[in-house]
Amino acid sequence: MRRRSYSKRVVKEDQHNINSKIRAEKVRLVGDNVEVGIYSTREALSIADEQGLDLVEISPKADPPVCKVMDYKKFLYEQKKRDKALKSKATKVIVKEIRFGPNTDDHDYEFKKKHAEKFLKDGAKLKAFVFFKGRSIIFKEKGHILLLKLAQDLEEFGKVEQMPKLEGKRMIMFIAPKKAK
Repeated sequence: MRRRSYSKRVVKEDQHNINSKIRAEKVRLVGDNVEVGIYSTREALSIADEQGLDLVEISPKADPPVCKVMDYKKFLYEQKKRDKALKSKATKVIVKEIRFGPNTDDHDYEFKKKHAEKFLKDGAKLKAFVFFKGRSIIFKEKGHILLLKLAQDLEEFGKVEQMPKLEGKRMIMFIAPKKAK
């Protein structure tokens, strides 16, 4: 005999108590087209029902709990729309990486520095690191000097957010772009 696997439908709990889920005996009623005051829950429900709206418990911790007469589905829709608008306005941080070796020569350094300038001008954060392969870890000082030189050269485009720090086989430094005026 085989058993069928099925997924149970997840029922989302509302973040507010509405209509018959309100357990308090008396509530403070607020809302449009409603006389503000303290009513029994039954009276408040009948007032909301007359208007064809829902009774929503806004602050359950208050004494008596505060309830509002409104269209709950419309309220949730508008709240979701507001959250989406706020999320789209939030700035997204882009981090660009530039990798050096401890013995990077001048031409390579200049080439990578130009890229770093471009990244910072575009408003991205820069993660510059020196990667030590095998026994090259003995050149820690060279890596440190290289990153400090880069920070000094990029001073007009960004500011150092984190000084060079050795993490495993990498020495990492973060540079944040300066705000455009």
